[in-house]
Amino acid sequence: MARLMRWTVRPLIARLPWTPFALRCAGLLDRAAAPLRPPRGTTTVPVTGLGCAAEWVRGPGVSGDSRKAILYFHGGGFVACGLRTHRRMIARISRAAGVPALSVAYRMPPRVAIDTTLEDCLDAYRWLLERGHRPSDIVVAGDSAGGYLAFMTPLRALRAGLPAPAGIAALSPFTDLDIAAKIAHPNAPIDPYIPAPRMRDMVRVCFPGVAPDDPLLCPVHADLAGLPPVFIQVGSIEVLRGDAELMAERLGAADVPCTLQIWEGQAHVFQVFADLAREGLAAIAEIGSFVRAVTDADARRRAA
Repeated sequence: MARLMRWTVRPLIARLPWTPFALRCAGLLDRAAAPLRPPRGTTTVPVTGLGCAAEWVRGPGVSGDSRKAILYFHGGGFVACGLRTHRRMIARISRAAGVPALSVAYRMPPRVAIDTTLEDCLDAYRWLLERGHRPSDIVVAGDSAGGYLAFMTPLRALRAGLPAPAGIAALSPFTDLDIAAKIAHPNAPIDPYIPAPRMRDMVRVCFPGVAPDDPLLCPVHADLAGLPPVFIQVGSIEVLRGDAELMAERLGAADVPCTLQIWEGQAHVFQVFADLAREGLAAIAEIGSFVRAVTDADARRRAA
């Protein structure tokens, strides 16, 4: 799969211009994913009352009565993907954790500013709290750009005076706006489908005028004190491995409990390819274990 992406997807991304027309086409990727079906027994329920589209995803055997929840933000370079592209993987994560997942299709740049994207994500967290979900029963999760949002949402919640969630699960998260560091990373030439130099265009379009070390918009430069336990997974051959390692280092310096898993030979968000690689299924099982651990009241009392 990695070789196939290296021959097809990576050259396409390397040549695709970040023009308004191309970005509109990127938005169609979620529609193209309509034929992808979640595992048999999955239940999806559309959610209203937010400023963006969202849905509850309950994996096979997961009860809709649970007060626990995963708040999930999809990846896609901040400009692509959505509910359909990630429904199958989120259903598997829900089943592994035994917890329903609220999947959020936040509004994306360049149609809106990144602050609007972040507000959509924070509103989804508020929405869960207002409907009786305790913060100790919520895990915020996401992949790639969604991993960025999985960190930024609790950080903004804390700044807004809201309680922190029970945990953060980030899959191949984008955490550092400094693209030069990614271009210089040893994985830059071997990443199967992310050409590091093109990420400059992503930052230019999605974070116009933002300094790479802005603590209000760059997770690795933020004040991380007060965040809940964090679980990070990343592939060993992807260019965002550097982001994951730096974020884990900064979390450790802030005394935030963090587990970093580096999966040998795996590409960016390899969990989405769980149909083709058993490592994806094993990684999803680990995510489920983390969600259960941080939302287990008895375990928290024992740890205290």
